[in-house]
Amino acid sequence: MAVTRGIVNPLKHGEVLLFCMTASLYMFFFRSKDGLKGFSFSALKFIVGKEEIPTHSNLSEHSYPQPPETSQAHTHTHRVVVTVLSVSRCKHGPRHRCCKHYQDNCIVYCVKGFIRMFSVGYLIQCCLKVPSAFRQVFTKPSRLPSLFYNKENFQLGAFLGSFVSIYKGTSCLLRWVRNIDDELHALIAGFLAGMSMFFYKSTTISMYLFSKLVETIYFKGIETGHLPYFSQADTIIYAISTAICFQAAVMEVQNLRPSYWKFLLRLTKGRFAFMNRRVLDVFGTQASRDFHGFMPNRTPVSPPRP
Repeated sequence: MAVTRGIVNPLKHGEVLLFCMTASLYMFFFRSKDGLKGFSFSALKFIVGKEEIPTHSNLSEHSYPQPPETSQAHTHTHRVVVTVLSVSRCKHGPRHRCCKHYQDNCIVYCVKGFIRMFSVGYLIQCCLKVPSAFRQVFTKPSRLPSLFYNKENFQLGAFLGSFVSIYKGTSCLLRWVRNIDDELHALIAGFLAGMSMFFYKSTTISMYLFSKLVETIYFKGIETGHLPYFSQADTIIYAISTAICFQAAVMEVQNLRPSYWKFLLRLTKGRFAFMNRRVLDVFGTQASRDFHGFMPNRTPVSPPRP
């Protein structure tokens, strides 16, 4: 993403703040009726667990076990067994009546959520490093342990684990304080859970999720009739974005992400770097700042004589 320095000053921990606001709205839509559908709903259900599925969802009835109920047809022995089990569960810790995690108390519920998603994040990061580790297993075997004891592995695990545990812990706390299970709790719980990005700061993740959130809000506005539908809007947005990025690649390369600059060089076989940017300095964008006075060779090459 191109950002003109000097006009827009970077905000300290801006990616964390953006992620907090995005997570807050995402979790609110997750708890709202018909708020999220498809992949977004399934992804959040996997991350935060089936117990946080809103009660008005059609999936909620089948997603978690219902609390034990007794009927008149049950025998006296069965009532005694149920009572003993209920008392033993209460001894393990408190659980609010509005909480859906019937098998665990609130504290164990949060701890289990952290361990589960920490393991998922750790394994994901390890799998991403497997291809590079195979290349070094024969040349530099001493670097193989770094596949499992890498700092990034624990950072991603801490990010996912703390996000889930903070969200679940805040939701349980609000249920205890307000004595109800309200979808508005997700706004506060999601915002606080977003602070977990301090463990794994990523502008890419924040910007991607924010863009998908804007897309979700826009399409929900179309469904409700509050926003108009523009035909071929995705093509227009892509064309405008490409124009901005290509403009930055010519006039102010220093404001492009290094990874995107390398991608453009591979895409054009280095032609983006093969231009005289010194003549563009007159526009005040410091186009040649990172090229150290590079001048392309414009001498024509004569074809070899027969």
